[in-house]
Amino acid sequence: MATPSLRELATAVAFDVNRTIGGGHASIELLRRTFTARGWLDGPSHGLIVAVSRLTPGTNILAYCVMLGWRSHRAAGAATALAAASIPAALVVFALTVTLVRVDRYPAVQVVLAVGILVASALVLASAWNLTRPYITTAARRRALVIALVAATLIVLGATPVRTLLVAAAVGFLLPDSVGTEGSAPPADAPADTEASAPRSAPSVESAAAGRRTREPQR
Repeated sequence: MATPSLRELATAVAFDVNRTIGGGHASIELLRRTFTARGWLDGPSHGLIVAVSRLTPGTNILAYCVMLGWRSHRAAGAATALAAASIPAALVVFALTVTLVRVDRYPAVQVVLAVGILVASALVLASAWNLTRPYITTAARRRALVIALVAATLIVLGATPVRTLLVAAAVGFLLPDSVGTEGSAPPADAPADTEASAPRSAPSVESAAAGRRTREPQR
């Protein structure tokens, strides 16, 4: 897997984080697409970083960026990614706050904001599908379904996100592998039964002739 330079890391993070509307989920999805396309990140690493960023206190997108930088250049990469994600965003928020107080009454501005929210929602759904697809399109989909039901029940009961994540992780850890793999087809490289599958060779001419001689009566 390739490693970005500090400049490439800062440019990618600043560009993707500071051009979205709708929160950190949309920014995380854009970062995933950029880093995956450039060979800097793979699916399992992205899933791990997302999970850890959900457990850390503070803003999830900043935690995600810090871990992206840490994977590449340790402390220097973490500081670079954090600065690239937070400083431009703070300036943009300040400018929007001053501007939107005066122009948000115009219909054109409201349309632009609505379109931005729709795009951000689509990115959030794409990010959620990318995280869950490896688990619902394989033999482990029943395990994923059980974990999703447990999480949904906790959300309905009013549990906090951290407690929901911890309980879902515990349920996934305690579930046996048979919940996800029962009834699945055997692996393609599994050895076949040689006795049952091996073709039977036809009897040779010599053995057939020998059998006829033994059956002929002696004169």
